[in-house]
Amino acid sequence: MKNIYLLFSFICVAFLIPLKAISQDLPHHMTEEEKLLWPQWYQNAISDNSKVVSPPPGPVRAPGEWEELQALCITWRSYPSHLAEIVRHAQMECKVIINCCSYTGSGCYDSTYIKNYLTTAGVPLTSNLIFNVVASNTVWHRDYGSYGVYQNDVEDLFLIDWKYNRPRPDDDVIPLSHATLLGLPIYECSSSPYTLLHTGGNLMFDGFGTAMSSQLVLDENTSLTAAQVDARMNQFFGTSRYIKFTVLPYDGIHHIDMHMKLLDEETLLVGEYPAGISDGPQIEANIAWLNANYNSVYGTPYKLVRIPMPPNAAGTSWPSTGAYYRTYTNGVFVNKTFIYPTYYEKYDTTAARIYSEALPGYKLVGINCQPDPISASGAIHCITSNIWVENPLLISHQALQDCDTLGPYKVDALIKHRTGITSATLYHTSDTSAGFTSVSMTLTNPTNHTWTGYIPTYPAGTAVFYYIGASAISGKTQVRPITAPDGWWKFNISVVAEIPDYVPVAEISLGNPYPNPARAITCVPVESNTSAACRVDLFDINGRLVENLFDGNLKPGTNNFFFNAMSMSAGVYYIKLESEVGIQTQKIVVYGY
Repeated sequence: MKNIYLLFSFICVAFLIPLKAISQDLPHHMTEEEKLLWPQWYQNAISDNSKVVSPPPGPVRAPGEWEELQALCITWRSYPSHLAEIVRHAQMECKVIINCCSYTGSGCYDSTYIKNYLTTAGVPLTSNLIFNVVASNTVWHRDYGSYGVYQNDVEDLFLIDWKYNRPRPDDDVIPLSHATLLGLPIYECSSSPYTLLHTGGNLMFDGFGTAMSSQLVLDENTSLTAAQVDARMNQFFGTSRYIKFTVLPYDGIHHIDMHMKLLDEETLLVGEYPAGISDGPQIEANIAWLNANYNSVYGTPYKLVRIPMPPNAAGTSWPSTGAYYRTYTNGVFVNKTFIYPTYYEKYDTTAARIYSEALPGYKLVGINCQPDPISASGAIHCITSNIWVENPLLISHQALQDCDTLGPYKVDALIKHRTGITSATLYHTSDTSAGFTSVSMTLTNPTNHTWTGYIPTYPAGTAVFYYIGASAISGKTQVRPITAPDGWWKFNISVVAEIPDYVPVAEISLGNPYPNPARAITCVPVESNTSAACRVDLFDINGRLVENLFDGNLKPGTNNFFFNAMSMSAGVYYIKLESEVGIQTQKIVVYGY
């Protein structure tokens, strides 16, 4: 009997285990064998001129991950139960591209196998599932997948492909298969003279020209200076600044998505350890450095949302003492759904609360990543990647802060679509269950695509909820936050100082200029019920100041200001009035001579 057992053990060792090793996915980090291959792989990468490479026709903008998606991408290899849950929820929001093989075996799975697996798991097979037959090496789609950029902010969508920083050649060409599948142009910074070794897990954008990574990008591109790395990021992604954080001592892969995530243009979700524990000190130093040297795109400090980095089940071990690098920041936006990793209920409940407060209106989906795939140094963000929509309607707004001032409350937003915007609307309420009141917004800065609306005065002690909607000439509509009306921005009004009875609330109105169209002397009327400071300017269609018409205090009643159109070029111009009640504009046409 003992001999039979030994023979059986030999068979397992000689045959079954090698087969398992072949079918088992490679870890997120490089294996020891891959480390031996790396020097030659790197040399081949920086000298490779086999691909047609060029930067995309600029200017381009890399969107934030929270912007609207047309597809979420995965590669079906390891962790099928996790992939199935991702498919279950993501297909309700957008297309899901599933990279699969033409056969099943040796770690590969064909579409028939995957469909059967999904059906057995109770995942519906909807028309949103796209099976892309392509060779692959690993499940880590975020790292080798492409990133999208928009020409002129909201126009043509291009895919950008870098040289994957792993010697995994099949993974490295999957972006090209997606470009072919979707009929999208792809621009390569993956071979000479534009080679940039990178990984998607170590790359995030604010949607307006800022990129963030760890300094891994410099450590691996040893043939490039920091300035050359910045230049290539600018050429391919339209970045005007590239913020690079010191790598963390206990994060073996040094990918920024393992401890940090931008939730919007100015809000940074940051993994937090107890004081002095593991990577906590370096993370805090990195954040202090960020605050000392950089502001958000709005010119204000980044808002920080802290989320705990969980220890082992017993609460006694962290990455610095050998525990897995458990993280809650490694989640993915899928339109109105946010999918993130979970581990143990006693820690997960805190993470769920933090996410529900930071992302109102989102469907929050937690997928248990303990022990896998976190044991391989990755989670949900790592095994997915995004493809954004074509022809997006972009809305960007800095949320109003709590205040103690008397309304109305000015709301500015950048709103843009390639066909132009027909209307924008501001919705507000103090009770979301009672619905929202709408207020029309006005185009106040054509050059910057700024639209302005005003939330009326609410009583002190009120919490005000609001969101923005817009329509394009093409008929496309969009709201921001993308989850509105279930999601919203919120600000609180504290005690407002009483205004003496004898001080009237200013009412200032910019009238229609006349004559319109204008040929010579033209009148710009402004009505006011009080003496109030204001400025009246004339701008051309490109937003350039042509003439300041007035800068001072109005008198009660009608105030007339003038400009001479005789020497002006023919075209459309804008009158802009700025006062304590806000910004108003009027369009005027000049015939010209």
